[in-house]
Amino acid sequence: MTTPLVSIVIPTRNGMETLPSVLDAIARQRAAPPFEIVAVDSGSTDGSAALLRRRVDRLIEIEPSAFDHGLTRNLAIEHSRAELIILLVQDAVPANDAWLAALTQPFAGNDRLAGVFARQVARPDASALTRHYLHRWAGAAERPRIMAATSGSELASLAPRARMERCTFDNVCSCIRRSVWQAHPFRATSFGEDIAWARDVLLAGYHVAYVPDAVVVHSHDRSAWYEFARTYEAHRLLCELFDLRTIPTLPALARAVVSSARLHARLEWTLRAGALAVAWPAGQYLGALAAKRGWRLSRVKSI
Repeated sequence: MTTPLVSIVIPTRNGMETLPSVLDAIARQRAAPPFEIVAVDSGSTDGSAALLRRRVDRLIEIEPSAFDHGLTRNLAIEHSRAELIILLVQDAVPANDAWLAALTQPFAGNDRLAGVFARQVARPDASALTRHYLHRWAGAAERPRIMAATSGSELASLAPRARMERCTFDNVCSCIRRSVWQAHPFRATSFGEDIAWARDVLLAGYHVAYVPDAVVVHSHDRSAWYEFARTYEAHRLLCELFDLRTIPTLPALARAVVSSARLHARLEWTLRAGALAVAWPAGQYLGALAAKRGWRLSRVKSI
């Protein structure tokens, strides 16, 4: 069997709402190198696994309790064959038929390029609040960029936020080089395997890049509790990796809640928007505090 040039890896669980659109968009790609699709499903009960058996090249099935953001992706990559590996989530829909070519093209001219990540645009039905915050995300910018670190001491010399920005990477839609992954696999983690991996490969002397010409449609309007848990985990990790505390004190937390409430009231007058004005700042404050004090939220499941 001919070895594909690209392997597309998709972790799934109960994804029937979006998986057909994702697979259809992949099938429409033009000027694309030969590729395979490898899915790893964590106990779907909505027909996702049956769909995947028909439409992907390889399906791995695991128990829901076995899912880990880093290790599950490692497992899928181990069952793939190509040198370039696209990591895609089940609800990130390629926006056009040039997505795959745009995502893989940068590797041709840069042997030190370890990985790239794509631009995200909001779903048509996304709320005003979701659109506002996605627009502020580095993975929604229109300009490409390449991130590198000349040394570990150079990265360490930066302020915490600048260190985090240098290592920004997003496995919602990314492409990585197998040979680099073999030396630097993803860590076992409940969240943030992508930014931790980017830090590791930058410290090893590689580059990562943002490629806005590769676009996926991806956004969520989640509950305030889910967003609190997600923010808590994200900021616990950011403090561990970069010593970043965006809201370091209780007075700063109070100011952030008031500021968020005012912004949210202008954008979207809903109960959810009001709850998020508390959930997001609280998650930032408590997540970083947890990293400093060694706390864990026992009820937070993999997100």
